[in-house]
Order: sequence, then C-alpha cells, then structure tokens
Amino acid sequence: MAPTVEGGDAALLPEFPRGPLDAYRARASFSWKELALFTEGEDMLRFKKTIFSALENDPLFARSPGADLSLDRYRELNFLRCKRIFEYDFLSVEDMFKSPLKVPALIQCLGMYDSSLAAKYLLHTLVFGSAVYSSGSERHLTYIQKIFSMEIFGCFALTELSHGSNTKAIRTTAHYDPATKEFIIHSPDFEAAKFWVGNMGKTATHAVVFAKLHVPGDQCHGLHPFIVQIRDPKTLLPMPGVMVGDMGKKLGQNGLDNGFAMFHKVRVPRQSLLNRMGDVTPEGTYVSPFKDVRQRFGVSLGGLSSGRVSILSLAVVNLKLAIAIALRFSATRRQFGPTQEEEIAVLEYPMQQCRLLPYLAAAYALDHFSKSLFLDLVELQRGRASGDCSARQAELGREIHALASAGKPLASWTAQQGIQECREACGGHGYLAMNRLGVLRDDNDPNCTYEGDNNVLLQQTSNYLLGLLAHRVQDGACFRSPLKSVDFLDAYPSILDQKFEVSSVADCLDSAVALAAYKWLVCYLLRETYQKLNQEKRSGSSDFEARNNCQVSHGRPLALAFLELTVVQRFHEHVHQPCVPPSLRAVLGRLSALYALWSLSRHAALLYRAERRRSCPGRRDRSS
Repeated sequence: MAPTVEGGDAALLPEFPRGPLDAYRARASFSWKELALFTEGEDMLRFKKTIFSALENDPLFARSPGADLSLDRYRELNFLRCKRIFEYDFLSVEDMFKSPLKVPALIQCLGMYDSSLAAKYLLHTLVFGSAVYSSGSERHLTYIQKIFSMEIFGCFALTELSHGSNTKAIRTTAHYDPATKEFIIHSPDFEAAKFWVGNMGKTATHAVVFAKLHVPGDQCHGLHPFIVQIRDPKTLLPMPGVMVGDMGKKLGQNGLDNGFAMFHKVRVPRQSLLNRMGDVTPEGTYVSPFKDVRQRFGVSLGGLSSGRVSILSLAVVNLKLAIAIALRFSATRRQFGPTQEEEIAVLEYPMQQCRLLPYLAAAYALDHFSKSLFLDLVELQRGRASGDCSARQAELGREIHALASAGKPLASWTAQQGIQECREACGGHGYLAMNRLGVLRDDNDPNCTYEGDNNVLLQQTSNYLLGLLAHRVQDGACFRSPLKSVDFLDAYPSILDQKFEVSSVADCLDSAVALAAYKWLVCYLLRETYQKLNQEKRSGSSDFEARNNCQVSHGRPLALAFLELTVVQRFHEHVHQPCVPPSLRAVLGRLSALYALWSLSRHAALLYRAERRRSCPGRRDRSS
C-alpha cells in the first residue's frame, strides 16, 4: 500500500523551483495554491500527491527517454503497471462509495502518466466492473472482489466486426438450454466476432458479452449482458470454444491490447446472465421488472454511459497536459520585440493568447463538468443497485445518456483541436517527440471513436431533446428533468422573443450574458430542428430518412449547443458560489466568461442567420 502524504501546505503544495517562469508567476493576481485548494480540495490533493509520489519512486514506472519499446514489451509493461496500481491499493471498494470523485482522480493521474495505463485500468474497473455491479444482482457480487484483487481481468464486449454504433443489430446469440440450465453463447459467423475490445487482446480472462437472449420456442428478448470466461487466469490460454486474439498495432494507445473474440457454442451457467433488467427461470421462462422493451434495452446499455463519462475525463487530462506544455513554452520562448535588442515572450503576443487561452478556460470548464457528471452517474448507479424502478430513475438515466452522448464528443474534439493548436503554437520545437504533444494527439484520437462515434452519439442527444418537445406539443407536458438541464426550455417561446443586447464589451465579461444568448440559441435550434423534421415527414420521407436529413445542419449543432450550454451553466454556477474565496472570484469569473464567449463565437453564423430570419420573418434559406 502506498504511504499517504502528511504535513501542511508546504509538503502538499511545495514552491516551484526557481527558473525562467518566475517572472510570470510573480505577476499573478491570485495565489496558485489557493486556486488548487479550491478546485481540488485538500483531501483530493493529498490523494493525488500520494499516487504521483508512489509512481515517481517505483522503478517499474521509470521511463527510458528515446527508447522505442516493442509492441509486446509495451503491453507487458502496461499490464504489470496496472497490476502494481492494484497492489498499491490507492482506492478500495469502500473508498469508491465514500469518496466517488477519487475514481476519476485516480484515472486522471494514470492518464497523466500514460493514456494506455489509464484506459486499461478504466476498462477493467469502471467499464467491466460497473457493468457487473449495475447490471448484475447479489449473485454477482463475488466478481467485484475478484476484480479488485485481479483474480480476474475484465473487458466489455459489445462491438462486433460488422456492427458498432447500431447495437440493435448485434448478432451474437445466447440460447437457453433448460436441460442443462446453461446459456449457449455463439457467434454465427466472422462478422459477428466481438471486435476492438480493450483488454481482450492479451490479458482479459473474463468479458461482459452482449448477446441476443433466446428462450425455448426461439423467443428473442433482445440484447442482454453475460459474464463469460474467455481465458484461463493462470495460463491465459483461451477457454474451449473461444477464439480470441490481438488486433495488432494501432495509431495510438499501443499499451492497450485491443482484441477480438468468436464463440463456438460456449456453454455458461444460467447465473452468468447479468439479470438486473431481465432473468430466465431454471425452466426457461423470461421475467423482467421492465414492461417497456425500450426501457429495458436502455438499462442494459447503461454501462456505456460509464465509459463515455470516463472518456470525457481522459480527454480533459490530455488537454490539460497539452495546454500546460504550450503555455510554459510560450512564456519562455522569446521572438522579436519593439527593438532589435529586446525580444519578448511569445505569450505576450495577442495571437498566441487567442490561440491558447481559450483552451485553458476549456480545460477548467470541462474538468468541472466531467466531475459533476460523474457524480450524477454515481447517483444513477446507486439507484439501480437499490432496485429503484421509479419514473424519476428512468428519466435520470435518459438525461445522463443524453449528456454523456454529447459530452464525449465535445470533450474529445476540444482536446483534439486544442492539442493540435498547442503543437503548432510551439513552432518547430512542438514537433519533437520528447515534448509529448504528438503522443497526446495520437492517444486522444480514439476518444473520438470508441464507446460510440462522436457524430453518431450527437444524434442521441438531439433525439432526446426532440422527444421532449414532441411531448410538449402533443400533450402539453412541461420540460422537466432530474438534473434540471432542460428545465429552461419550459419558457422557450418567451426566450425566443428576447433580444440579445449589451451596452459595452465589459458587460460580456459576465458569463451570465453568454448564458442568456446560449439559451436563446438552443431554443432556436430546437424549434428549427423540430420544424425541419416535420417538414421532411410531410414531404413523404420516412422517420429514418427525415432524421438523417435533419442531422447535418440542425440536429448536430443542436446537440453541441445544448451540451456547451450545460457546461457553461455548471461552470458559471460553480465559480459564482458564495464559498469562492474573494481573491479568486475575478480570475475564475474571467475563465468562465472566456469559455462561454469562445464557445458561443463558434455559432456566430447561426446567430447571424437566426437574426436575419427574425428581421425578415418570410425569409427562409435553402437549407430548410
């Protein structure tokens, strides 16, 4: 077990060594230590310091600059390091329940060391472990202890070679045999092979396998998760009937062993079914607490929200690292000046500030959003574990699904764009491999694809919002959600009548101003998307065609604007709490306003088009 960090602020937040950044640090209008204590809290800072100190002093985590590891050696080291993390016991199961924010904190610390290590740990504990915990029942609790002792090592097997985002088309089957009280897991052909599964390539011993459940009479009850042993824990040889292998080298995250698996009539006990949303009696009768098939399907894929929220957090880590590297370089790199004898730091140039500072603000705003959304997810999982089948619980699940489905795209794209901007802002030196910017870019890249392609996921969020508006139009229902992310839409007719006006630039330095504009924009996009969808249907398009025809210029910007508004709203509320130290209010307020205005500026063309329509009500552009 790793020793904890004791002592006061000096031990917890030691002064930086003297160096070329001293001049900038001396000019700060706030205390960086006070900011760290406010954003993290003393307990969390000690927790992170404990992790970093352990890794710094452990030879297993020592880096060899310039050394190119072979693929097999890198993956072997990554597994050994993951194993060592469990040996340190930084976070027990009890701690996870007591202080849930320590979970993303640990993953962020590991991500700062190596994205592959963070992903490996995350997939085993949060994705595989959460699937067992939230989708299983009391009979599956023995697996939880084995997960944290690493008696077993897990993966989450949903995606297949021929189907990823279209989960309803998954073709792996699980037929129940009442004679032996077993399920028969089977891949009908190679296209039904589980594919791109993290940890499956070399190290996973068990998988949560999603398959279509069939009971006698060939009744299919849709996709359900099963715990399936795929390797012998002692030898790592495949189990009978399982063909499992590694995907090979990727563009990034090569310490993570992504793999594939096919199942040839593999028999597993009836108890292998994770039965929170549905079960099969020994005689072969299917039973479920959910009468609504769609609701049951949504609950069965609840583990995907855990993965997406975790990816959001990892993307933020990558952005934090990149922006810290680029800003520190910019503060020390000197080019040109008012005279030939005097050069100034490139950070002094407005262009450099314009390129980098918005991403600094984004890192703070998205970091806070990822933490708050993780706590929302914890609330949802605790409700499911307690057997809560209330309407509020179901609505909470839908809301978190919508937020996570847009949150992952926003965070991963912001990080990807930010890392590239940081690379370019560092000039030629930014192209050196030793500065990590290239590795960060490559390791962040898959965040845009796995656990759901970003563009496809955004349709989940726009569909959620359109469904709420449809209920309002048809039934007069109010816009209400457990997390209140859509409550403002209840006043959308009056919001659309508002006009955005400010008397000076200084007025914009309050993020409340940008918030008001964002609410108007989301209401406008929701109305336009709803009208466009109905127009497509009236013209003879099927529901499938109509939604596709709406997505590019309507649904996609709607989903992104809604999520950006949510991030801005939560960060605005966070930095305007009464408990914010007076000395930090100005700098946090500026960060909040900068992120809000920068994000809003990306919709300038939409805002301009909307204003022209309001000025000329009869005018419709061709996109409609």
